[in-house]
Amino acid sequence: MFGSLVDAPANSPHLRRSGSRPVVFDIGKVELGGSSEEALLHSIEVNEMKGVTTPLSTAAIMPSPVLLWRFKVLLFLIWSVSCFKISWDSVMRMSVNLRDLFLYEAFLYYNPLLLVTMMVWFWGINLWVFAQTNVNYAKIFDLDQNHLSHGEIWKCATWMTIIVPTSMTAYLYLYSHGEVSLAASQPVLLYAAFAMALIFPFDIFYLSSRYFFLRTVWRIVFPIQAISFADFFLADIFTSMSKVFSDLERSVCRMVHRQVATIAWFEADSVCGSHAVAIPIVLVLPYLFRLFQCLRQYKDTREKTTLFNALKYSTAVPVIFLSALKYHVFPYNWVNIYRPLWLLSGVVNSLYSFYWDLTRDWDLSCFTRIFKFSRPHALSYLLYGRKWVYFWVIGTNLILRCTWTYKLSSHLRHNYLTVFAITALEIFRRFQWAFFRVENEWNKMNSKPNIQLSLIDKPTDEQKLLDPNGHSV
Repeated sequence: MFGSLVDAPANSPHLRRSGSRPVVFDIGKVELGGSSEEALLHSIEVNEMKGVTTPLSTAAIMPSPVLLWRFKVLLFLIWSVSCFKISWDSVMRMSVNLRDLFLYEAFLYYNPLLLVTMMVWFWGINLWVFAQTNVNYAKIFDLDQNHLSHGEIWKCATWMTIIVPTSMTAYLYLYSHGEVSLAASQPVLLYAAFAMALIFPFDIFYLSSRYFFLRTVWRIVFPIQAISFADFFLADIFTSMSKVFSDLERSVCRMVHRQVATIAWFEADSVCGSHAVAIPIVLVLPYLFRLFQCLRQYKDTREKTTLFNALKYSTAVPVIFLSALKYHVFPYNWVNIYRPLWLLSGVVNSLYSFYWDLTRDWDLSCFTRIFKFSRPHALSYLLYGRKWVYFWVIGTNLILRCTWTYKLSSHLRHNYLTVFAITALEIFRRFQWAFFRVENEWNKMNSKPNIQLSLIDKPTDEQKLLDPNGHSV
């Protein structure tokens, strides 16, 4: 017996929802000229007489998106409260003398990944704003069609938000209950899982985006090719995360030397101690990568502004190494010689970077234009004409540029809560910076075709003389 679809009018209450199965009628039982409603009722009666149950629509049995969202929020709240309660009880089980040292170590292993998670959340917000304001970031960064959207970025950030605190809770619980070996394995497994998720070679978990990220990192470390916008944009983000990389290096060092969940790591002169030479080296690497990119750009373009940009990144080098000298010189020399030099180099780096953000990265040609909000020259697709936004961004950028010197200082690494807060604020500053930097690049890309078109359409003097319609007699 053959079946056929019966057309229903647009206002019929029996129209099937999108995604549900089509209703098939028996031609031998239903006349095509009859009403569609009668045909539907007749089909249901025939199926009931035969003992056949009509399948329900898939959309009808699925819960509403609002209900699913509320259920997810409820699960997240339950998980958050559970992690906090278990962590608090685990810390309270420790002695007072051991508690501070252990929390400092636990914080060292997990704060880098927490800050990376924070950066991923912010980047998703950046992409969402770009999509809402029609800034074609895919064209700016030269992304393919399979690039991650802001929703997919937020999914990754959500999983990171769940996995990292869960591992930290397990670490605290196992250590406080005497399972030291199992506790020591928690950060190791977490770091290994993140590394595998990033370099997994198979076509799952956004392979093309992971490949693009790893390829860009490779181009940053070895700038032997022409520098693209994505190259130096990600390298700028890395400069804001230099403290994250430093803590990652110390964490991996302790894992390799099996110092996790021990007090050996607290020895200042150990291979992974607080006086290690590797700490300032890792801190300065993102700035050196960005400096070499500027030199490569000068080689390709011969623009002198790239040399001034390289000079800006070079000012971070004395801030880092003068600070690290505190552990390798006499206290008298540090107080009277090296600390004043460190403060001077920090002021120079902060003010130079602040000036470059406004005049180059954001294309505010001079400071007086900042306050001409009625006629901004290139800004703003995103925040056009909103005065308080400019005051806020410029003011916070100056303040956080100055506090960034504190975070870059190697001799202040033991104030881990303060350094964590400053690092988080620097990531927030970079999040704000990204809006104006990408917008400025988008404005430049849109202005180039117009400039070229105006040059092409502009007639020469010879063409004016030869054109009979170009003048009147």
